[in-house]
Amino acid sequence: MKFIIGRKLEMSQRYRPTGEVVPVTLVKVEPCVITQVRTNDKDGYTAVQVGTGSKKHLAKPQIGHLKAAAEAEPGNLATLREFRLDSVDGISAGAVCDVEAFVSGDVIDVTGISKGKGFQGVVKRHHFRGGPASHGHKDNLRMPGSIGSGGNQHVFKGVKMAGRMGGDQVTVKHLEIVEVMADQGLVAIKGAVPGARGATLLIVAPKGDMKFIAAKTPASAEAPAGEPAAETVVTE
Repeated sequence: MKFIIGRKLEMSQRYRPTGEVVPVTLVKVEPCVITQVRTNDKDGYTAVQVGTGSKKHLAKPQIGHLKAAAEAEPGNLATLREFRLDSVDGISAGAVCDVEAFVSGDVIDVTGISKGKGFQGVVKRHHFRGGPASHGHKDNLRMPGSIGSGGNQHVFKGVKMAGRMGGDQVTVKHLEIVEVMADQGLVAIKGAVPGARGATLLIVAPKGDMKFIAAKTPASAEAPAGEPAAETVVTE
């Protein structure tokens, strides 16, 4: 299972070798650090906590959590998210994953927070048809109509009415990665994804092996001068 945290930039388009134009969403992906590994024995489920981005100031509990979670201090990570996994074997805190874990053609699921629309009526919020505009109906075009029988003396829960729209967690499944620009840290995803520009996105490929770059341990950090510190690649 492949996973990464990205930030939505804008929509664009790409051309396939056949000449077909494909609408895409460009997502900026920065290297993600594994900050915590959750196991069945300790937490009751298996998952990894991933952090990305940078923030100028963090609260002391967050600073302590990040220092204790990784062998090499990851810094002030701005965003932390969890990904549920079937197994966490071979994954350790401090490992790093980046956009190179994905390739063109991968089928992914994208999760984000949809755009907030504020308080909206039933026509826009629930796609009601609305009432007739003539024949004795005044100011009734966008009204919700009946909301229940009078004998109950109350409105049942779940009735579709006007209210706050948007700002919900939305997952769009079975999207395709059209292009991976590793040098720029960009991913071009076919179609639209939830959220406004700058929104945080969770990108998950249910199938595929995940590649991690192990964090430098204190011992490897003290390698002799002129010799680069060793890095290992772990494949789940």
